[in-house]
Amino acid sequence: MAAPSERGPVRRSPYRRSALTLSPDRRPSTDHEQPIPDTADLGLRSDCGSCFGLCCVALPFAASADFAIDKDAGRPCPNLQTDFRCGIHTDLRRRGFPGCTVFDCFGAGQKVSQVTFGGRDWRQAPETARQMFDVFPVMRQLHELLWYLTEALSRPAARPVHAALRAAREKTEGLTRAGAQELTALDVPAHRGEVNALLLRTSELVRAGVPGRKKERRGADLLGARLKGASLRGANLRGACLIAADLKGADLRTADLIGADLRDADLSGADLTDALFLTQSQLNAAKGDAAAKLPRGLSRPVHW
Repeated sequence: MAAPSERGPVRRSPYRRSALTLSPDRRPSTDHEQPIPDTADLGLRSDCGSCFGLCCVALPFAASADFAIDKDAGRPCPNLQTDFRCGIHTDLRRRGFPGCTVFDCFGAGQKVSQVTFGGRDWRQAPETARQMFDVFPVMRQLHELLWYLTEALSRPAARPVHAALRAAREKTEGLTRAGAQELTALDVPAHRGEVNALLLRTSELVRAGVPGRKKERRGADLLGARLKGASLRGANLRGACLIAADLKGADLRTADLIGADLRDADLSGADLTDALFLTQSQLNAAKGDAAAKLPRGLSRPVHW
């Protein structure tokens, strides 16, 4: 599966985490807590040039509206070149691979490539291939959790659980630096359950500050729903199916969108300011325009 950004030259140097500087939306707190680092500083943004094309090899996909062909897990995509670049990167959507433009590993690819396996790629060291491909989806889940935990810690309203969130982030970060065998043996669902309880509490605390009655649509089937101009501020839309929903001009400020399926949802003119747990991958899967208001730290997809 090709990554959403073009692969640059593969670097063999060790993975290095940048200094923990603050972005404009990660201001220091006033109660002497440590400042919250940006997700880029934590290595939670994809750096395809430091990855060995793992999303293009390790993960399976089936011929569908998202992918033009079937591919088994562990088999390189035919579009993956010897330098780990995507051969059709600039033409993925037209060639029938929009799913590749949506995928985001949250920085797991470079972590596995440069930390777990010390810069040895699966072509030069084929004996590492199977284990590397098994580790990648585990690492991706851990990095996704780190993304959510980092956002949760940036929310002042979640201060009552900041200590627990920090502990969970430290534990998760420690797991990402474990060895390959330990990672493949990790009980990921159990760890996700622990973190999710904290994210749920964060959501409750943040949305409690939104005036008025909040809609509870957790896990709702809203496939193709007509929600143009809907007031969904502070709504619970966790895990909701919003595929092809009409959300033009909808108010989604501070709505909890963790796990919501936004494929082909129309967000033109929608207000997503301060939306909770929204990811770049979700935006990439949706439709939109220049009038849509996005949370800080997320980019307007090029196809909008």
